[in-house]
Amino acid sequence: MTNSIPQHHDSPEGYKPFTAPRALKMIMGGIQMCENQQVMPETSPIKNKVGSIFVPVTDIERSRSWYCRVLGLNSDDCEIIAGHLCPLPMEGTGVILDTMPMWGGDQPGGAPPVQTPAFMFMTADLEGSLAYMKSLGVELVTEIEHNHWFVVKDPDGNKLMITRE
Repeated sequence: MTNSIPQHHDSPEGYKPFTAPRALKMIMGGIQMCENQQVMPETSPIKNKVGSIFVPVTDIERSRSWYCRVLGLNSDDCEIIAGHLCPLPMEGTGVILDTMPMWGGDQPGGAPPVQTPAFMFMTADLEGSLAYMKSLGVELVTEIEHNHWFVVKDPDGNKLMITRE
C-alpha cells in the first residue's frame, strides 16, 4: 500500500497536498502525536534541573537554627528574607525554609509538614550522622535501614532522609 495522495484534476495551480502527519503537525502548532496517541510537544522549555526545594516551617528563626546545627552551617550565613524565607547555603540543589504564608502558613498550625521524605541529605558517615542526630535530640523516624539511610523529623514534623553517599 502506498502513502500517496490521489490528485484531483481541478486543483488550483501550485497546490501541493501534504501527507497526513505533516498536516496534523501544522494544524496542532508544532505538536506531534506519539505512538500511543498522546499529544506531546516537540521539545520542552522546562529543564530537567531542580533549583531549590522548599521546606514548610512554622517558626523561621527556630528552623534556621535547627537546620544550621544539623548541617554544620553558620546561622549568620543564612539570611531571613521578607520575614518568611531562609535559603540555606548548600552544595548542589538549594533548600529554602519557608513559613509559606501563601500556602497555609498564615493559618493556625501553619502549612502542613512533608510527611514523606521528599529529598535526602547526603553523608559519607552514616553511623556518625545517626549518632550526631541522636546527640542533638532529633526525633528519629527510623534507625539505619538497609545499611543505606535513616529518617528524622525536623521541629515542624517534616520527614528528612539522611543517605549514605
